[in-house]
Amino acid sequence: MRKKVVVGMSGGVDSAVAAYLLKEQGYEVIGITMQIWNEDASRAEENGGCCGLSAVEDARRVADTLSIPHYVMNFKQEFQDKVVNYFISEYLSGRTPNPCIACNRYVKWESLLRRGMEIGADYIATGHYARVERLENGRYAVRSSITAKKDQTYALYNLTQFQLSHTLMPVGEYTKEEIRNFAKINKLPVADKPDSQDICFVPGGDYGGFIADAVPDRTPGPGNFLSEEGKILGVHKGIIHYTIGQRKGLGLSMGHPVFVSELRPDTNEVVVSDRDVYFTGLTCNQIQFMGMESMEKPVRLLAKVRYAHQGQWCRAYQTKEDEIHVDFEQPVRAVTPGQAVVFYDGEYVMGGGTILRAERG
Repeated sequence: MRKKVVVGMSGGVDSAVAAYLLKEQGYEVIGITMQIWNEDASRAEENGGCCGLSAVEDARRVADTLSIPHYVMNFKQEFQDKVVNYFISEYLSGRTPNPCIACNRYVKWESLLRRGMEIGADYIATGHYARVERLENGRYAVRSSITAKKDQTYALYNLTQFQLSHTLMPVGEYTKEEIRNFAKINKLPVADKPDSQDICFVPGGDYGGFIADAVPDRTPGPGNFLSEEGKILGVHKGIIHYTIGQRKGLGLSMGHPVFVSELRPDTNEVVVSDRDVYFTGLTCNQIQFMGMESMEKPVRLLAKVRYAHQGQWCRAYQTKEDEIHVDFEQPVRAVTPGQAVVFYDGEYVMGGGTILRAERG
């Protein structure tokens, strides 16, 4: 009996080819597009990506080409609760969140897997550039894709063992060029569709504007820019507009570059430094172990502190049940509370957590 797999089809080329590859491998493939956009359809459509209304039509055309069933499922409430509300809350607290990580865990996996299993699916699949493997210790882990340029493992670190055991990621075995070639050869209608870039629910990447529109009564107004010595340097437009390490767009005329080194939500202050901001360590919480079960003993791993970070070697160990401390072998720029730190052993994700605080040397 053929195994059944639900493919999350975003309307893009990667998920389209994932569906094609799995059908070629003999799976019974069902396409599902997750409806997650707000009622403001014009704004979502303008931004495109997985929140654009055109995603449904593009996914449906791909499904017709592949002769597989396609359904649209409403995930608006899950997306609002687990992604949008979290995004807003983190920014208001002076942290810089990664909503794609929350979306992967709680919407694209938790909710989609539950609904997929309700209709008899054995697996879910996506078009992520990553691979799922079971290690010698019996645990599942995501492994880097064969193309470092597109690798998406950083945003997948908090998937659970159960979720990974029911996940297929066929795209991780190929380069982007090969994926587009598959789409062209098989006449998939999204073969030349450009990749989405920004956070899907924030038009134009204006995070501050989005939050001000969403919760105007909770959005902080202007406050003081401070030097690290406590001197008032000017007025900022609200802490939600800034992040650690930011240099451009500050509106300060200092005669030399300055960098955001600290956000103080309690006093609505933004601290800037004359020096670029490098950190020697960090503490993270909200830990999710993946390729390993714990860090009770110190272990040397490669740590990535943001999606595009190449990684830095570190010594990591648990200090509490839900806290890991990290000492970097070389200082790391702009370690930002709210972002994820993800630990790697070679190509495999061992786990990760949310950066709670960072230490400067």
